Amino acid sequence: MRSESRTSGAEIDFSRRVSPRELPELMDGDCSYEDFRGCLLSLEQVNRWLLGYRPTLAWLERLPHALRGAGLRGPGLRGPAHIVDVGCGGGDLLRQVAGWARKQGIAVELTGIDLNPYAARAAAESTPTELEIAWVTGDALDYRPEKPVDIAVSSLTAHHLEDEEIVALLRWMEATARAGWFINDLERSERACRMFGWVARAVGWHRFVRHDGPVSFRRAFREEDWVGLLAAAEVPREAVTVERWRTGRLCVGRWK
Repeated sequence: MRSESRTSGAEIDFSRRVSPRELPELMDGDCSYEDFRGCLLSLEQVNRWLLGYRPTLAWLERLPHALRGAGLRGPGLRGPAHIVDVGCGGGDLLRQVAGWARKQGIAVELTGIDLNPYAARAAAESTPTELEIAWVTGDALDYRPEKPVDIAVSSLTAHHLEDEEIVALLRWMEATARAGWFINDLERSERACRMFGWVARAVGWHRFVRHDGPVSFRRAFREEDWVGLLAAAEVPREAVTVERWRTGRLCVGRWK
């Protein structure tokens, strides 16, 4: 567990983002379906306990207004808002979105897409069929659905990507999502990293999560990182919000 010892050491440099190629996570490598699904179940618990869904659901509060502002709702314009989750994993974010939309009385069509072929299976197994969420295996950059995408969201996916891949994702979101997009990810912080490590060991989350969590914080972001990535993607900085959320989240959003 060499990378784990490096991550938990006393002299770790958090001043720069570490490349995923330089510091890999166990979840990104070859593993059994059982380990992958066990990791996702622990991550869902992480998101529940550490309020990881809150930033995305709060951002979605503006959805009805944004749809009208983008000319996608109004007299003669009906139908559910199509929300796509990029890097959906086990589908827990979309299950939360489904519950939120039902309480708000907002009609939605939900699609989760993930490169890992295990993800769709795990998501389907954990999702009640009545939610009618579609799970797609593939690269979001190649995704061309019949129904246009109104909203694109992503949670805890960006830190798995190299900078050039994040720029490509930003460009895809900007070009594809008609009303807006939101990226919910981690803030690179020594304090948050150490706190997560303590909690993960105390609770006994899946071994992938215990190893990968601290690694993820080193691969995460500060505001200046997002400013550079947005500039490289040619997304207007003044149109984007970059917000810190407790605990340990740094989120980037854009309404059109």
